[in-house]
Parts: sequence; structure tokens; C-alpha cells
Amino acid sequence: MLKSQKNLTRFTYETTAFEGWRLCVSRTGTTFTKYFSDKGYGCPRDSLRAAEKTRNKLLRLIDNSRRINGKLSKATIEKAQKILEAA
Repeated sequence: MLKSQKNLTRFTYETTAFEGWRLCVSRTGTTFTKYFSDKGYGCPRDSLRAAEKTRNKLLRLIDNSRRINGKLSKATIEKAQKILEAA
């Protein structure tokens, strides 16, 4: 069985239509979320791989970016959203 990891939560509920992984990263008041469905990626293991790859790119970007008054810059937020859209 695949277990949830930091920033990745497994969703497998009989009462919902969605099965897959939710990527959720919060930094300095900004939250980035994306869902990776098992159907969209073929199986739970493949959707997890896609979610992990996206999480790693996102964290690399966020952790290496400059802060402006303690917040992420608008450019960083836009780059992060592009990473999520491309996944």
C-alpha cells in the first residue's frame, strides 16, 4: 500500500469519485495545490511518481527564491503555478 508523504496525501475514499494524490505546499502564506488522479496517470504508483516529481520541482523553486518582505515574489508564484499547470 502506498503511504502519504510530506506534502503528498493519498485520497482513496469509497464515497468520492476521486482517487489519487493531492500535492499541497504552503510557504509564507501562499498555498499551492494540485491533484494527481490515478485514472489520469494510469495507476496509483504512476500518479505518485508524477506528484513527487512536481513536488520536488516546486520545492526547489520556492526554497531557492528570494523573499520580499517575508513573502514569495509575484514572479516566483507565477513560476510555481506554471510548474503545477505543466504537471
